[in-house]
Amino acid sequence: MTLWRIRATVDDRPGYLSVLTASLALRGVNILTVQVHTTERGAVDDFLVDAPDTLDEADLVAAVERGRGRDCWVARSEARGLADQPTRVLGLANRLVRDPDATGEALRALLGADAVTWRPAPAGSGGGIADTNMSLADPGGGSYALRRAAPGFTPAEYARAQALVELAATVARRAVEHVTLVLPDGAEVGVRPAVADDLAGVGELHERCSAGARHRRYLGGASVPSPARLRRLLEPARGSTLLATATGSDGAAESVVAMANLLAEGDEAEVALLVRDDWQRRGLGSALLRRLVRQADTAGYAALVLHVQADNAPMLRTLRRLGRPTVAEYDGGLATLTVPLVANTPVPERTG
Repeated sequence: MTLWRIRATVDDRPGYLSVLTASLALRGVNILTVQVHTTERGAVDDFLVDAPDTLDEADLVAAVERGRGRDCWVARSEARGLADQPTRVLGLANRLVRDPDATGEALRALLGADAVTWRPAPAGSGGGIADTNMSLADPGGGSYALRRAAPGFTPAEYARAQALVELAATVARRAVEHVTLVLPDGAEVGVRPAVADDLAGVGELHERCSAGARHRRYLGGASVPSPARLRRLLEPARGSTLLATATGSDGAAESVVAMANLLAEGDEAEVALLVRDDWQRRGLGSALLRRLVRQADTAGYAALVLHVQADNAPMLRTLRRLGRPTVAEYDGGLATLTVPLVANTPVPERTG
């Protein structure tokens, strides 16, 4: 028996796939896997089959045509083709998580492409397919151009390929966003974007902060926020959250030692910091605040807003170290600090 890949188009009508499979079965062809790609021209059926050694390519094409199939493409396959498509895609995704630079190789393996080329120019109209050519938009800039001799690409293949490209771009972006900061006292901390899985670590951070530190962060109380509120802080609807992590001197597991939030409302973004007590006054808060300012600048927000206790001298000093004009307004023991970000953008007037 010999492994073959067969692709053919049939009318997208009830019973037409069964006619095609019956025609193959009459010739002793065992269908191992089948995928159906819906297109405007009909249903494109992609088979992996085990056929008797007495059948050649012409015999298989004839069997397909007798089964009302058209636009038939037949090629020998290998044993690795026995892996079902979801398993292959997951395997390629796992590879990209470990090595996002392997995007071209992953696309070639996924689609059996003869050529994969990255171009600095964006994909026209966001990308698409034209028979045996495919164009994919690269979220990091530029585009991928793919080509294979046969068969033509399908919309389903395009969707899978674009998803892989977007996964690789996300992994690459997160790798860039992971940095190591060396504080003035020589201590090293890792800084990275927060994810949903950080809930336990952020909860532990709050538990290890003093009641005073939590009160200065949340103003309205010193208790540990609920898990639901922490989840919203980890993945805000608009904005971002950075975490600082460090490994204990005894080689203990990495722990979260600070959290910095950038929460957007309209064209402004509110900033808030929580630094574990034993990591305060070491320059960590200033470093995190500077990174949030750069993010807000890049995102195009008009201003940063901070709500702090008027006697929170450490936070006020941290803000002054930015070296940016700041407007402060006081309401009893609460200070609202506004830092303009966009050139010539007036600071909005506040009442109260």
